[in-house]
Amino acid sequence: MSEKKSFSSLRNSISAWMIMLPGLILFAFFVWEPLLESIRLSLYTAKGINLIDFVGFKNYIAVIQHPDFLPAIRNTFLYTFWSLAIGFLIPIIMATLITETVHMKSFFRVGVYFPNIMPGLATVMMWGYLFRPGKTGVLNILMSAFKIQPFDWLANPMWTIPLIVLTMTWKSAGSTALIYMAGMSSINPELYEASTIDGATPWKRFRYISLPSIFGLGKTLLILQIISVFQILYEPLVMTNGGPNNASISVMQLVFRYAFEDFNYPMAASLSVIISIILVFLTAIYFKATKGKEA
Repeated sequence: MSEKKSFSSLRNSISAWMIMLPGLILFAFFVWEPLLESIRLSLYTAKGINLIDFVGFKNYIAVIQHPDFLPAIRNTFLYTFWSLAIGFLIPIIMATLITETVHMKSFFRVGVYFPNIMPGLATVMMWGYLFRPGKTGVLNILMSAFKIQPFDWLANPMWTIPLIVLTMTWKSAGSTALIYMAGMSSINPELYEASTIDGATPWKRFRYISLPSIFGLGKTLLILQIISVFQILYEPLVMTNGGPNNASISVMQLVFRYAFEDFNYPMAASLSVIISIILVFLTAIYFKATKGKEA
């Protein structure tokens, strides 16, 4: 009998590994192999993609000493800060409002997801027309109706990053809200009904019922948002090209410059490895700080 159980367990294990094998192969090919190749490339000088001489950490030192490195790191953390200040709570609020809605709930679900359907570059170009300086920008045209002088929106270093983050939030908040709504749908409806009968306000229902139920989901989405924002590229590239005066340049845009403008692939690989290390470090700190707080 024990031999049959052992054989059955082995067969199940083999079946499970066979099911996972294609995904593991693809993951190794598209994630681990490029990562290891980037680390190797960062330790060499190169002509194009052909490695020449082993130089150790000289590329990393050159990246850190580059005058654009510190502005790019500072701006990337600012992007992260503003994305959390603007973009993290908005999907939760949207999900809560739609969950509390009685009528036309499906209509609102479809409506909030519409911006996510648009290609990212099209979204950036559309918002670029909104923020265009002078009398041709959409916002300035609307302001002129109220006798307000045109404003050069993206030329002000204080406004550039928040406005770019606003563009990102407009596009992605709806899809994130749907994920939160899916999490809230697993909550027993009787809890809401009982709290409503007891006279609980929507805020109290959210605080004591919805929020504890989506805490684990929010924890995961938060770190995914940080990782995503750390890789911001085409928004500042298209809207401001990193300006004014490097006020909106990101580390991924600096990688883009190394790789596709200077064709210095070892420098690009070195900065990519630095970004990976920063993200691993931030993720470890975050999960250490929030460990055991799900309840």
